[in-house]
Amino acid sequence: MTPLTRRRLANFRANRRGYWSFWIFLAIFLVTLFAEFIANERPLLVKYDGNWYAPVLRDYPETTFGGEFETNTDFRDPYVQGLIDEKGWALWPPIRYSYRTINYNLPVPAPAPPSAENWLGTDDQGRDVVARLIYGFRISVLFGLTLTLFSSVVGVIAGAVQGYFGGLTDLLFQRFIEIWQGLPTLFLLIILSSVVTPNFWWLLGLLLLFSWTALVHVVRAEFLRARNFDYVRAARALGATDAHIMVRHVLPNAMVATLTFLPFILNGSITTLTALDFLGFGLPPGSPSLGELLAQGKANLQAPWLGLTAFFVLALMLSLLIFIGEAVRDAFDPRKTIAQLNTAGAANEAPAVAAAQKNAAE
Repeated sequence: MTPLTRRRLANFRANRRGYWSFWIFLAIFLVTLFAEFIANERPLLVKYDGNWYAPVLRDYPETTFGGEFETNTDFRDPYVQGLIDEKGWALWPPIRYSYRTINYNLPVPAPAPPSAENWLGTDDQGRDVVARLIYGFRISVLFGLTLTLFSSVVGVIAGAVQGYFGGLTDLLFQRFIEIWQGLPTLFLLIILSSVVTPNFWWLLGLLLLFSWTALVHVVRAEFLRARNFDYVRAARALGATDAHIMVRHVLPNAMVATLTFLPFILNGSITTLTALDFLGFGLPPGSPSLGELLAQGKANLQAPWLGLTAFFVLALMLSLLIFIGEAVRDAFDPRKTIAQLNTAGAANEAPAVAAAQKNAAE
């Protein structure tokens, strides 16, 4: 690890709010990655008649456990549970509901309030809110990360080409980006989502059409600044190709500014997906979605736990990402690095100065 990297990590850890936000967000995200083992309508493990089964990983017909039908086993059926208990046992996850599981035994009409069975109640279709939150958090973060990755790659390439070649290339690109950014993005997304049935990848492609411009101006400015530096001219004089110079010599300097924007781009990607789901133009109906939960809260004001739960989860997620972005910005801030170097240098020189003053006094 280089000294510069160590100093950046030290600056990142010095921002305590961002540092702890990073670990909290990472812990929540890692937990939701294993959502099937936390909230599921199937047992994690079943021992029946001396044999072991993993329903969480694969399907089993009901006849496997002494039932009468060849269809997939409904492990929430009391009849099937009784068959399993006669010759074995089942290990269930902490939440016995998946994001699509409907609780048909509610004591009141859906949406039902929080209870021991449904910790945060159910939505207006009788589905467990906690299970949908876990799955919705995971799909929102994965969607945001994927969109941030692809849009960053496209934006960095476009900005690098603009800044490095300049001239007419830069002029034409800038005019195109100005026109592209002037389009009513939300309305176009709504129209395109209405034409086709959106899914995860189709929605990702639609948002990528308009999100790649976020990093273009930053990367373009860095390439415009660095393309006439002495080391770039020397590499060009030695016969290095433009692609080699852009990737090996200029891009590492541009990535410093780019990395500081990534948490904020991720934040915007999650917010866009939530807004589309709230309006009904996002993921397919039935998908676990924080925006869909917000829409249910709006439609069911008599069930405040729906809107409040979605609000607090979104507020926590986006706040953690903002705090992480601030810490990353501090880590790559050259002024903080220089200040730290000056402080460290003064601390190292202090003993020598004190010794010299003592010798002079003697």
